[in-house]
Amino acid sequence: MSAERPILPPVRLHTEAELARDALAAPLLARAVRLARWAGPDTRVGAGGELVDAQLPAAAEHLGLAADEDGAAEASEAWRLAVDTGLVEVEDPATEPGADEEDFADDVEGTVTAGENLALLTGGSPQDVLSIWLDGLEAAHADATAPVFDDFADLVGEDGSIDFDALDWDPETEAEFLDGVLGNLYLLTVGEGAGDEAVPLPALAASMIVPDDMGEPTDDILEQVSDAMMRLDDQFRVLEPIGIVEYRPVDEALLVEEGEESVPPADDDDVTRYGMVKLTPLGIYGIRARMLDAGVDAPAIGDLADKGADVLLGGIAYYPEAAARGEIELWLARHGADGAAGELLDAARGEDPQAPLRRLHCQQALALVGADAEPAVRAVLGDPELGGLARVWLAERGAADVPPPSEAMIFWLAIDTIAAQLEADGDLDELQGLVEGLSGQHSGFFDEAWRVDHPATADVLEAMGRLHSDKKQAKDARKAAFKARSRGGSGS
Repeated sequence: MSAERPILPPVRLHTEAELARDALAAPLLARAVRLARWAGPDTRVGAGGELVDAQLPAAAEHLGLAADEDGAAEASEAWRLAVDTGLVEVEDPATEPGADEEDFADDVEGTVTAGENLALLTGGSPQDVLSIWLDGLEAAHADATAPVFDDFADLVGEDGSIDFDALDWDPETEAEFLDGVLGNLYLLTVGEGAGDEAVPLPALAASMIVPDDMGEPTDDILEQVSDAMMRLDDQFRVLEPIGIVEYRPVDEALLVEEGEESVPPADDDDVTRYGMVKLTPLGIYGIRARMLDAGVDAPAIGDLADKGADVLLGGIAYYPEAAARGEIELWLARHGADGAAGELLDAARGEDPQAPLRRLHCQQALALVGADAEPAVRAVLGDPELGGLARVWLAERGAADVPPPSEAMIFWLAIDTIAAQLEADGDLDELQGLVEGLSGQHSGFFDEAWRVDHPATADVLEAMGRLHSDKKQAKDARKAAFKARSRGGSGS
């Protein structure tokens, strides 16, 4: 039942139906679908499955794009996505019956047929749509990390080979950098207290370049940030059409070639001119899916809904309060109130470091179960670990006939409550208030607290000594912690 702290906070995803609708509305996938339906027996493709140049004007016209190079490029990009996602199947002439080696020349054209995935986009499930879209995201990610060069001809040798070393491009390094940026953007989007605001591109680039312990960035670091920012500007322009981000590009007026005279910005402090980016709900889903594939722990609210109570309480141990409540609500909706309280209480037992947190979340879960929990709660009134929790729960509901707790139970519950907050790394001001409140309820608290038979007694008393604002009380807490350790190593 022990839990590890998640690397990333849990995220509340949109429903698969909502995400599938967003995926179908993504401009690049929507264009790919239109071209897949437009393609027919007369559609000709090159050896790599790309539309031949002669087909591009018609493809661009079908998509309502301009009849220029930009329109042809966008049509070509949409077609590549249709191929990459299986919306069309390329018939390679080399595989056709009767083909021989003379037919394998570079200028031999293939044909296309509708792919199986095209029908799935309209007749399949939301999961089918999202699976196809994820393939599209993978293709867009590869395009975004592809090398940028001004003149491809300069890279082609006399023998026709391509000098990749001249690109100064490492595909793994490029992919890792973009994944790191997307990971930071994900954290800024779903982290506790994160808003729905777009992130300035310079801040995102700096998060990957500037060391955490650096004060004033050096000129070299600032230049690296500027270079990274411009690379990200190109990459987010590629990624936006697949639907993962809303992107406001860098102001063209800022992109001045060397030797040109720049135009002074109207507002030099307007950070939005340097690019703003925000993950969409579909982007959150897509980046999380990529992280899961890479083995990263990226929890989502609802992951634990079909698990046992022990997995639930262990899994939400370090969740923020709102996320923990959301997970509990989904778990109760799946399991029902009948029997849930008893299962939760059983899972809350234990002497491991996370046990106090499990009991804290168990109490929160029981509050959501409501009156149906009362029989199970009354059944543990005599339990040394759960009796205090049970009395608090019953008292909060105004229940009658609640037996008063023994003094030993009161002290045990106080230690357990503080231990839970310490394990959760809660807000220090709130924790200080809890420490002073609990110790102030009982005169001579520290004269008795060191005797409490709880695994965390010594650690809790030490923490109370650090946190208590009253110097005498803090000293008494430290003395009590020493006594607790001396009586048997409790909490050590």
